[in-house]
Amino acid sequence: MTDTSDTTTGKPDFVEELMLLPLDAWHRARGGRMVPFAGYEMPVQYEGIMAEHQWVRESAGLFDVSHMGQLLLSGENLDAELEKLIPADVAGVAVGQQKYSLLLAENGGILDDLMFSRWPGGIYMVVNGACKWDDIAHLREHLPDAIEINHMDEHALLALQGPKAFDALNRHVTGEYPLDALVFMKGGKFEIGGVPVYISRSGYTGEDGFEISIPADQAAKVADLLCGEPEVKPIGLGARDSLRLEADLPLYGHDLDPETTPIMATLNFAVASKRRRAEANFPGAERILHERENGPIQRRVGLIVEGRQPVREGALVLDDQGNEVGRVTSGGFAPTVQKPIAMAYVPTAMAQIGTRVTLSQRGKIHHGEVVAMPFVPHNYVRQGASK
Repeated sequence: MTDTSDTTTGKPDFVEELMLLPLDAWHRARGGRMVPFAGYEMPVQYEGIMAEHQWVRESAGLFDVSHMGQLLLSGENLDAELEKLIPADVAGVAVGQQKYSLLLAENGGILDDLMFSRWPGGIYMVVNGACKWDDIAHLREHLPDAIEINHMDEHALLALQGPKAFDALNRHVTGEYPLDALVFMKGGKFEIGGVPVYISRSGYTGEDGFEISIPADQAAKVADLLCGEPEVKPIGLGARDSLRLEADLPLYGHDLDPETTPIMATLNFAVASKRRRAEANFPGAERILHERENGPIQRRVGLIVEGRQPVREGALVLDDQGNEVGRVTSGGFAPTVQKPIAMAYVPTAMAQIGTRVTLSQRGKIHHGEVVAMPFVPHNYVRQGASK
């Protein structure tokens, strides 16, 4: 193996081979079933997706999401330059505040979704693992040389999710302020067992929880501390997928792609800033703002599917004449809902709650109904809320 790399992205030449997480041996020692995902060998499950899903809904689960790209951007005019690539109000984000946003193509299509936070002196950004090399290349191509992009590839990322996540984490955290100072979409620097970490109160399960950025060589120590708590078990990617589906959290590469816009994906909140809409200087602004005002041709909706058999990504949505008019982008049996559920893109005229839909999967016909999302209410701890 050589140490050569793409000088534009820092992507190692050996990335065509599956890469290993910093906690690879840790997962295997705990019985994690490892599968290829986003270029890595990732734990898909330990004791079973259904049991792990329910455990997170009732207690707390530790997910390894170290395949995600962690970036630190800094430099002169960073806010203004980044706003040329995403629709969020970057300038309005205070230190410690976190926001969801989208990396957009010139036509308004979604290149990736991301989370970013204001750090003293820069912007910390988390992007999808499968897209991170393309994202880095895109940022380096479109940001001026004065903006430094640090790929924090020597950091692991863990997500502790569930209603008992706070209790378990709070026993090990020290910092300038107590952990309960963090509410949903806030972050700060702390220590866990003496290990310096950055913690944000966020995640992708719909539950209360935290994402924890850790020096990779200290990740096992932190994971051991957290999984030593009675509320916490390691949880695989399988349950992460069913949890995020119940929570109406779209997954890039499935529910989001360059053919979809934020409005088609019902992510209108990602273009909610009055200033950014007035300036209309983000990629695809004309199309996106037109769709926001007049409605898109297609829209992402939630479906409850009749019976017990789920429909999966790729199933077709049919009109009354049997013509394909839409597609399922995620689907599965929802452990909390106890019914098959799905996300699909359908013509806007079919997007109203209560609309009956016909689905075709490998030649078999299923029936379903458009329902409100999320399928399971979010359990976030928001500013001003008691918990």
